[in-house]
Amino acid sequence: MKKFNVAVVGATGMVGGKFLQVLTERQLPVENYYLFASAKSAGKTVDFMGKPHTVIELTKQNVEALRGKVDYALFSAGAGVSEQFAPLFAEIGATVVDNSSKWRMYDDVPLVVPEVNPEDVKLSRGIIANPNCSTIQAVVALKPLKDAFGLKRVIYSTYQAVSGAGVAGYADLENGVKGEAPKKFPQPIAYNMLPHIDVFLDDGYTKEERKMIEETRKILHDDSLRVTATTVRVPVFYGHSESINVEFEKPCTKEDIVNALSGKQGLIVMDDVKNNVYPTPLLCEDKDEVYVGRIRVDHSVESGANIWVVADNIRKGAATNAVQIVELLIKNALEG
Repeated sequence: MKKFNVAVVGATGMVGGKFLQVLTERQLPVENYYLFASAKSAGKTVDFMGKPHTVIELTKQNVEALRGKVDYALFSAGAGVSEQFAPLFAEIGATVVDNSSKWRMYDDVPLVVPEVNPEDVKLSRGIIANPNCSTIQAVVALKPLKDAFGLKRVIYSTYQAVSGAGVAGYADLENGVKGEAPKKFPQPIAYNMLPHIDVFLDDGYTKEERKMIEETRKILHDDSLRVTATTVRVPVFYGHSESINVEFEKPCTKEDIVNALSGKQGLIVMDDVKNNVYPTPLLCEDKDEVYVGRIRVDHSVESGANIWVVADNIRKGAATNAVQIVELLIKNALEG
């Protein structure tokens, strides 16, 4: 079997470390991995795939040195780094899968969740965008409902873990329970909730809410879909939870909704309220699947539902989704 070469950019960060964990678990047909990070981490040794890897400083010269030697590059180093270096990796022959927000809404950059729109990877011109963590898990649950009943309107209310704000967000919760003041968040997150993720826009929505709205439409290929969102940071380390209210084009029962969601790739129905069975962040931590529960018909509209969707935001919401995209690209390459 043909072997491929993969670069990991931002390899020493929170999501970068999860990239390495997921890659180790999934064992792609890769001959060489090249681990890149900033000057601060350059030269460090990382144990990965059973052997030591020296972290390479992310510079134009070091990237150019790998011209023609990298097939795929996984990026999780922030929008500024992606803006500068993703086109450079594409220019030396790699397909970039970028976890930042930089490229998501470019018309010529596919925004991909493999369970939802795998065919879009074929539209790539060298860069593929990994969607926002909260969007990824939402559309995994929405796609089967769209296929079965059609979507008229989607209302998101999210409860998002501090790890979505990186190491600094995680530290704010960890230190906050000790009584320390926040450094990352504008207000304390310990024993609190903040209806404020990313910056506020002129219309009062946050950038996170705008991302969910626009990315949902792009991934589901429906620019006219009515979507709104309220995103909230909660004192949970890992795992985003979402209450999603959906209005459908066609009538359906709860049984119809459960049947539409059951058995779908990457989706697990956990819905037995009589026995207190429903998804929670702790149950979903370090798992790749998206979990759905609290499924019920919304009697306030002609046809609709409420669902509760939970996933590990660092795995499926970031690292795993990106690695799955690379797996998809490898599969397509091997099949010609």
